[in-house]
Amino acid sequence: MKGALIGCGFFARNQLHAWAEVPGAEIVALCDRDPARLDETARAFGISRTYADADEMLVREDLDFVDIATTVDSHRPLVELAARSGVHVICQKPIAPTMADARAMVAAVAESGKVMMVHENFRWQSPIRRAVEAVRAGAIGTPFFGRISFRSGYDVFSGQPYLAEGERFIIEDLGIHILDISRALFGDVTRLTATTRRVNPRIRGEDVATMLLSHDSGVTSVVDCSYATRRSPETFPETLLEIDGTEGTLRLDAGYRLTIQRGDDAQVEDVAPPLLPWAERPWHNIQESVRTIQRHFADCIAAGPEPETSGADNLKTFALVEAAYLSASEGRSVALDEI
Repeated sequence: MKGALIGCGFFARNQLHAWAEVPGAEIVALCDRDPARLDETARAFGISRTYADADEMLVREDLDFVDIATTVDSHRPLVELAARSGVHVICQKPIAPTMADARAMVAAVAESGKVMMVHENFRWQSPIRRAVEAVRAGAIGTPFFGRISFRSGYDVFSGQPYLAEGERFIIEDLGIHILDISRALFGDVTRLTATTRRVNPRIRGEDVATMLLSHDSGVTSVVDCSYATRRSPETFPETLLEIDGTEGTLRLDAGYRLTIQRGDDAQVEDVAPPLLPWAERPWHNIQESVRTIQRHFADCIAAGPEPETSGADNLKTFALVEAAYLSASEGRSVALDEI
């Protein structure tokens, strides 16, 4: 399959490295409005066909898919352009600025008969995947409680300064991943309650959020996120898990230590992700997940099943983001059917 990457910003290099390791797929063209950034990326990855305009690229190139790695405001026009052009699409998160935009994008691709997947990669990190598979296989019986936690003092703004400028920050940028992990573990959500706080005075949005989720399955989960937490050693960018079930417990602790306990028997496993040749610590768990999710996308196009993080599925994760902001602003619990 021939693909094109739209957007050559902060995260795009991870996607390009990963595509080079996906069997049966190749990035043949790049698109970015910044000439210097476009040229630098093209030279670094040996891609000669470059464009400043996505419409022109889709007219001139014979493509099977596009990978949209731009900021959120451009997602809808680019996804709808891809749908009109008859190509499959993988789009960065968050899917859109609003639920109305997100629903329109998913509908447009569905009408074109092509596959749409959202680059919701945290559930594809190998330590998280191991935990998800264990829970789904009944390793601890039926879950009834879970905590999914991401707390760090890492300076994410140095590499992505625009994150400090938006009125929304941690739930939209990071919390969406952690909420998606909760959905992967426990299923869809009926009700959500959230509180937020801004600790860092140099940013506009919230950098701390705590969310209480009631799942259709009967599980109660707590999703907590912070970029204002000073800890040593720093655990960025690890997501930690605590899950209680009717037959045992599962813990994913710092340092990628997974413990599954049933009765007096505790199995401890090192689930540290591999350090790929192009990856670097501590980002390597995220970088490995990029390769995994892109392989999943390619496999789904080739074999026909709907991607696990399809556009339609991601509407449910994005609804949790919207519910969290509504809950925090109005100080109340929000039913998901309100969104």
